[in-house]
Amino acid sequence: MIRLLLAAALALFPAAAADMFVFFGTHTAGPGHGFSVSHFDSDSGVLTKPVYLVDAPAPAFFFIHPDGKHLYTVNSPGFVSAYAVDTATAHLTLINQQPCPGDPSYISLDKTRRYVFVANYEGGNFAVYALKPDFSIGERTALVQHTGSSVNPQRQKHAYPHSIRIDPANRFVLVPDLGLDKLFVYRFNERDGTVVPNDPPFAKVAPGSGPRHMVFHPNGRWVYLVNEMGSTVILFDWDSARGALTELQTVSTLPADFKETNNCAEIDVHPNGKFLYASNRGHDSLAVFAIDAGTGRLTLVERVPTQGKLPRNFAFDPTAHWLVVTNHGSDNAMVFRVDESTGKLTPKGEPVSVPSPFCERFLAVGGGGGR
Repeated sequence: MIRLLLAAALALFPAAAADMFVFFGTHTAGPGHGFSVSHFDSDSGVLTKPVYLVDAPAPAFFFIHPDGKHLYTVNSPGFVSAYAVDTATAHLTLINQQPCPGDPSYISLDKTRRYVFVANYEGGNFAVYALKPDFSIGERTALVQHTGSSVNPQRQKHAYPHSIRIDPANRFVLVPDLGLDKLFVYRFNERDGTVVPNDPPFAKVAPGSGPRHMVFHPNGRWVYLVNEMGSTVILFDWDSARGALTELQTVSTLPADFKETNNCAEIDVHPNGKFLYASNRGHDSLAVFAIDAGTGRLTLVERVPTQGKLPRNFAFDPTAHWLVVTNHGSDNAMVFRVDESTGKLTPKGEPVSVPSPFCERFLAVGGGGGR
């Protein structure tokens, strides 16, 4: 019945060459909460109101497999889930789940597409899982526990790994830990999915910064880290042979006169490599920076209100002409046009109602072109 209702609802928005699905996760539990899907027209920038897909307990960060046919998510109750995606209707069918040792906050994929990495925020650890040939989540191949604390007695009383990503060469895993004020580096063995600490094992950041998410520049030479508590972005030089990070610059995501509480959330680099974006929860904005092509250093372009409260994640559509941001605190999502010559953002239309949104991901109708 749900599949029939979904097909009928999506039929109201006929597919076109520029038609995209946008999947949203609702970060709360209970009947009628989980995943929903909108249509997005990458020609006009119009985003439709989402249609409910399937119940799922508090999906947090998720990604769509490059094949466009599978979706992987972490669920805050303490497990990771794999779904099959119907590329014609966007319907999701649960494949399987695996338990996580702690409240998971982030999931990503290695370059061979054979392993998923999971950061377990409350558990203070991260794990690696092998993917089976049927795309289900298999056995855990690694589990690494972080220990220690930092200067904030409320928010840094123990380790809080917040995200995890592989380097472009598939040799190193980087793990920002909010509780320890460190960006950890591990050597990754793609033959068996194991990890060992690198030498050097981490880069330290200013006490109380609270590292959250990081991203590689498309050229593979630079790493950008957003600090949740410090509301800063740090540029590191990346030594791809040694797995070593050298801090080059720190910039604030906030105006100098902003004195209220703010927590940064997401960070990403535009696919053209010219601009970096970071979300401010509190200031409720997206900070936009230009990237120097020679040095990677950042210069502020603008800060743009997100048309809602507590913006969490955002994503570029596959054309990179548009950006969609989720405002978790006001239950909506907002579309912005991206000026690819200046990096500036222009709001498109009005915010679209989405319940408790965390993450969003694009997929071309019919499959392929996902992001």
